[in-house]
Amino acid sequence: MAQNILLLYQSYYGHTKQYAQWLGEALDADLYSVRQMDAAQLPRYDVVIFGGGLYAGGIAGVSFLTRHFEQLAGKRLAVFTCGLADPSKEENLETIQRTVDRHFSEAQQKAIRFFHLRGGIDYKRLNPVHRAMMAMLKKFLQKKDPSSLREEDRQLLATYGGKVDFLERTAIHPILNFAREGH
Repeated sequence: MAQNILLLYQSYYGHTKQYAQWLGEALDADLYSVRQMDAAQLPRYDVVIFGGGLYAGGIAGVSFLTRHFEQLAGKRLAVFTCGLADPSKEENLETIQRTVDRHFSEAQQKAIRFFHLRGGIDYKRLNPVHRAMMAMLKKFLQKKDPSSLREEDRQLLATYGGKVDFLERTAIHPILNFAREGH
């Protein structure tokens, strides 16, 4: 029996959207940005996957999911985040988990499978707020003792002002496996 799969996303700079498009194609899912989605349509789906970019300690668009969480009861739910920091590093994963904890109750977290993907940055496309935040981060890192910088910090300083892309199509495989479970 075929499952009805919904792929929802919120993306400011395109990285989360790209992952959502790859997932949508691979799963033959209905693909919508949260701005396009009518919550009245949620009951028709068996599987709901939401993707949101990580920005300043938040997950873009996640309020749509939390506002309509009761309508998602009994569905297979997944959330993927997409951010600049490498989620394979324990300290980054801890930071992402704190963000998840701020957005979702413990009960909601038990109902959701979470995935964390790495995106990228193009400084020329940043809005003024995000540009200012990155400039503050750069200044903060420049003031630190260079020997105390993590590899990611050094990479950020080396690529500041340019474009960095960590998108990997293969990173969606665990999400594909989740969506196909129970088939």
